Amino acid sequence: MIGVPLKPSRLRRPNRIVAAFLLGVGVLMAGVWHNGYRQALEQLARRAEADLALASDRLSSQLQIYQEIAVMTADHPALQHLTTPGRIEAANRVLRRVADKSGARDVLFADTSGRVMAGATEGETRSIAGTPYFRRAMNGALGTGIGPYGTDTDRAYFYAAPTFEYTGGVSGVLVFVADVELIERGWRGDTPAVFFTDSAGEVFISNRSELLFWRRAPGQVGISRPSGGDSAFDVSLIGGQEVWHLGWGPYLPERALHLSRDLPVLGLGGEVLVDVAPVRRMAWLQAFAVGGICLAFGALLYLAGERRRNLARANAVLEARVSERTAELSEANRHLREEVIVRQEAEAALKQAQADLVQAGKLSALGQMSAGISHELNQPLMAIRSFADNGSQFLDRGRTDVVAENLGRISMMAARMARIIRNLRAFARNESEPVSRVDLVQVVASAIEMTEARLRSDAVTLEWDAPPLPVYVRGGEVRLGQVVVNLITNAADAMARGDRRRIAITLDDGGDRVRLKVRDHGPGIAAPEKLFEPFYTTKAVGSSEGMGLGLSISYGLVQSFGGDIRGENLDDGAVFTVTLDRWDDSAEAAA
Repeated sequence: MIGVPLKPSRLRRPNRIVAAFLLGVGVLMAGVWHNGYRQALEQLARRAEADLALASDRLSSQLQIYQEIAVMTADHPALQHLTTPGRIEAANRVLRRVADKSGARDVLFADTSGRVMAGATEGETRSIAGTPYFRRAMNGALGTGIGPYGTDTDRAYFYAAPTFEYTGGVSGVLVFVADVELIERGWRGDTPAVFFTDSAGEVFISNRSELLFWRRAPGQVGISRPSGGDSAFDVSLIGGQEVWHLGWGPYLPERALHLSRDLPVLGLGGEVLVDVAPVRRMAWLQAFAVGGICLAFGALLYLAGERRRNLARANAVLEARVSERTAELSEANRHLREEVIVRQEAEAALKQAQADLVQAGKLSALGQMSAGISHELNQPLMAIRSFADNGSQFLDRGRTDVVAENLGRISMMAARMARIIRNLRAFARNESEPVSRVDLVQVVASAIEMTEARLRSDAVTLEWDAPPLPVYVRGGEVRLGQVVVNLITNAADAMARGDRRRIAITLDDGGDRVRLKVRDHGPGIAAPEKLFEPFYTTKAVGSSEGMGLGLSISYGLVQSFGGDIRGENLDDGAVFTVTLDRWDDSAEAAA
């Protein structure tokens, strides 16, 4: 067989096609990377805005404590008429106590000329007359300021509150000096890197100590070292986002998304640097995935073209591979259907377990209240028997008026027993009805009636001033009743070893949401962050008083109504607040 020689152009043509295909894949990968990187930066920018807002709110809330203390302390009687050494020393003692309790760097009191009359720290007489915060306080407003205190590296935030005379004029100024380093200590090293600059562009507060005192010149994009030395920096705009290229040390990213916001109340500007390395890796993964798919597709096309030369053999190989792939897909589909069925069964089992857990919590509460409930039912039974015996004797004597009175009392006792049993049956049943209109006043009354015997046996006083009209909220009557019972019994357990046993229940129905508060006078909440975790309890291991599920169940029930439950410590106890949506008849009718 004589072969026909191929022309060089025909030999080079496949190579050109392959080169053009690889070039197209490279361009496509570059486009995918750029688009993915830009979209990922937009998502990262939203998270960075939230992180910066959280850091700004955290700083504002920490500084606000000093502001409030300054305003409250400014009118202290010990700061009036500092004309004698004795009154000055008394004022010094007051200011030292305030500084010790608040953690302030210093607390000063100056007269109208700016001369410091008293302070928490001893030192030579000094004047603050030239400071902006003093001048603002002398005008009757709260003055604020930032700057060094003591040494050039000691940073402080100043709050100046005016002290008024009875005639309305300013008689002096109380200055609170907040230690910025003490504020930073709690969130130093957190991610991402956040720093706050003053009006001159100097970094005044930061969770990265290496950035402190860096400066931004007018018109400068980045910031520079305070020594003025050269620091690696470059900036690029990608999809409207500002990305800084840094070389500032091991604790700062090499590439960072930069966002900023003004804090006019504090006189600062907040900025955040978020590492973009993860989003760059994600963009590269997307590009490589697309490139891999394209290369695989191109390889398949190339192989298909090569196999045309031997159509019979190619068809056989193709049919075999198609059959194999079909079998794999069928097997994968079968596994997928089995996985879907298993997942659905697991979700159903989880919902059933959650329902059983709620029911178990109710039955556990009923078990704890069983002794008191038995007493509550036994007492009217004994009274009914006594009234019946007396009625029989008076009937023999012809005293029908007394017999009628005894029958009326028997009817009242029977109604009381029926009400107790009705509340117990409603509390114990496994409710599955949807959220509907519920009278919260009646729910609280029923919960109090079910726990009345328990509270009486533990010598617990319950204060509840029921509103005269119903208060309708969105919820389930039985599930909401369980929440109230859990809160009352938990409050009673918390005060079991205390001398002051009083529970106060209040209802605030102002606004669109209704708030129910249950307060006790116990030792308080030991670990608020674990309060609503399942099986968390402060009771002894093996105790029959509970397994730590009551508050976890209550949290889930209130969340299912679209409400919220929170617990917080007070000076002499704790308070739990249940927030529920008010029932809106017009909205429900429109729906």
